[in-house]
Amino acid sequence: MKNPRNILITGASSGLGAALARHYAASGITLHLQGRNQTRLEEVAQACRAQGASALTMLADVTDAATMEHWLQQADAQTPLDLIIANAGISAGTGLAGETSAQVRHIFATNIDGVVNTVQPLLQAMVSRRRGQVAIISSLAGIRGLPGCPAYSASKAAVRSWGEGLRGWAQKKGVEINVVCPGYIKTPMTDVNDFPMPFLMGAEKAAAIIARGLAKDKSRIAFPAALYIPLWFLSCLSPRLTDAFFARLPAKPSAPV
Repeated sequence: MKNPRNILITGASSGLGAALARHYAASGITLHLQGRNQTRLEEVAQACRAQGASALTMLADVTDAATMEHWLQQADAQTPLDLIIANAGISAGTGLAGETSAQVRHIFATNIDGVVNTVQPLLQAMVSRRRGQVAIISSLAGIRGLPGCPAYSASKAAVRSWGEGLRGWAQKKGVEINVVCPGYIKTPMTDVNDFPMPFLMGAEKAAAIIARGLAKDKSRIAFPAALYIPLWFLSCLSPRLTDAFFARLPAKPSAPV
């Protein structure tokens, strides 16, 4: 969608979500921003207000379905939403000991249930208006399961597939659904990685790429091409041919739950 005016972003207190909020912030723009850290969220909101936007904040956990539904409906009642960006997510990997059950469930709850809790409450309202856009933030890690972060890869594959499926249904009803698959972006989520990250990109640059893709209604916004194309090609091959290669990739540090 070109020139959205009323925008809701989850995970807006840092990283890519904060960069997207700042990118869209301008006079005449209303931003509804969700996060879990009140101090950081308010700092982002203040920066957006300094750029002329109206910025409203919500301290909530995206895994809380009832709270999310209430907030989304309230935000839409205030200013019918043009664009929802389901960005909130967490990451962790196998580290040295492998993933625990608690870690896997926490990642799935945030990265899958959290996206559903962000998208589902207003999807029918957008369909009724025959207007609106939903951006689901996946990852290049969702193109092929990575041994160093199985749960993260799986969660991002799930929302990518869900978004691409929804797009085919929603397009006929006037609603745009877009899936975003970034590579490595410099955020607090990647700052913990202790291995080289090829084509590491700043969050502000990534936000600009995403915004351009959304304005053009690209079905899959995957970047950088230098990382996406080889990964896509490898994903097309038999796992029997590629398992050994992926097994040699560095593992992402595990995280406490």
